[in-house]
Amino acid sequence: MQASFVEFRNTGVNKVVFGDLFLEDVRRYRDRLLGNIGMTALYPIWGRDTKSLAREFIQEGFRAVMVCIDPRFLDGSFAGRMFDAALLKDLPGGVDPCGENGEFHTFVVDGPIFRAAVRFLPGPVVSRENFYFADLLPESGRNDLRRKAKPTRKDRKA
Repeated sequence: MQASFVEFRNTGVNKVVFGDLFLEDVRRYRDRLLGNIGMTALYPIWGRDTKSLAREFIQEGFRAVMVCIDPRFLDGSFAGRMFDAALLKDLPGGVDPCGENGEFHTFVVDGPIFRAAVRFLPGPVVSRENFYFADLLPESGRNDLRRKAKPTRKDRKA
């Protein structure tokens, strides 16, 4: 990771923005990593309430897909779902709506700061290394974000 940041630093980039919210150990790690190469980390949403932040993310027009699910927190059926108001309602109690405790990871595919949406087709949902992953495949034609890949019986057993 540091080697990648060095490449950017060598082109004149000296600041890196992270979407971290409250994990102090992760922040210290990032600060130390970047400090060692003369870069600075910025945390514009640090400390924000995750329930309101998740709702604001959706209301602002961002679109994301749930691409990695930790089955200790969520059922594998969440893999491949769009991160929207319906999903927020379906999250069990104790699951952070921004996945800040590692419950899930998303891939942002569109929003007001994008020039164009990331076009993809949902690939298979697979179970690997104790996580569910929803593969997103490059799309060459249409953009149908409503489709969702579902785990197969074989994937669930893996």
